[in-house]
This record gives sequence, structure tokens and C-alpha cells, in this order.
Amino acid sequence: MANKTSQHILNTSANLLGFCLFIITSLHLTDKTESSLIDELTSVVAFFLTISSIFSFISIRTENPVREYKSERIADYLFFTSLIGIFGIICFILYHYRHI
Repeated sequence: MANKTSQHILNTSANLLGFCLFIITSLHLTDKTESSLIDELTSVVAFFLTISSIFSFISIRTENPVREYKSERIADYLFFTSLIGIFGIICFILYHYRHI
């Protein structure tokens, strides 16, 4: 029986991945990428969210209970790490662009 968190992780990871891609695109359009590490940090978070989405999808689709549990745990840890990363990115943006 599938744990209900995989569906939530998959949905939220995909939405936050869009947020990360928006941040990266915004930085490149405003030519702010050469002076900050925000786009690199956001790229790492986007990578974690993508892998989290993949493991969450595997957890939903598999019928093997052991694989389901392991995949969901990996997705959960990567998702939590991504949330901490997004918090760090937001703090960095607030600090770096506070004079605007």
C-alpha cells in the first residue's frame, strides 16, 4: 500500500522546479549571473527536485513494497534538502539585492 506522501512530493517538486527555472531565467535576463552564485545554487536545487520527482514517481508506480519504501524515503530526503536550499536561495537573494 502506497504512502500518501509520494503524490504530494511529486506535485510540489514539479511546482518548485518551475520556481527554480523561473529564478534562473530571471537572473539571466537581467544579466545578474556574473556577480552572484544564486543561479548555481538554484541549479543544484533544481537538480535535487528533479531527482526527487523521479524517485517519487518510482515509488508511486512500483508494486514492490521494499522499492516503494526506499524510493519514497530518497524522494523525501531530497525534497527536504531542496526546501532548505530554496530557503537559503531566498535569504541570499534578500541579502544580495536588498539595496534595490
